[in-house]
Amino acid sequence: MKTTSLMAALGLVVSATALPSLAIAQGTSEEIIVSGRYGRVPESAQTASQAVSYADLDLSTSAGRDELRHRVNLTARFLCDKLGESPTGDSLAPSCRQAAAQDALKRVGTLEAGFAPRGTAWVRPPAWTAPYPNDWATRYP
Repeated sequence: MKTTSLMAALGLVVSATALPSLAIAQGTSEEIIVSGRYGRVPESAQTASQAVSYADLDLSTSAGRDELRHRVNLTARFLCDKLGESPTGDSLAPSCRQAAAQDALKRVGTLEAGFAPRGTAWVRPPAWTAPYPNDWATRYP
């Protein structure tokens, strides 16, 4: 009888410790979607979106926050370049790049405000892979 109770209790402990790691294995989406929109007439405007992961960053640190902002800005530039926006842009309205980055950075600010430091048990996943070539950011100002 005691063996059965002990085994049941042990099973509960194992289940309780396995569930959080199962949730991590299935993946919680730690991404910001950057969306660019380019075109003068709403009917002919083109859009493109790209997810930017922050799963490998600790947003409770200034280095983590700076890196996420950098990723968002480069991704906005890349998307709007693909959509055909010229580097000079149009001064009458925010550029595709500015609008895409501002929209995503509003959501980043909300994330940062409530982000708790990563615990000591956190295992950093592989670094995010950008959708553009490694040297792309250095080729464009």
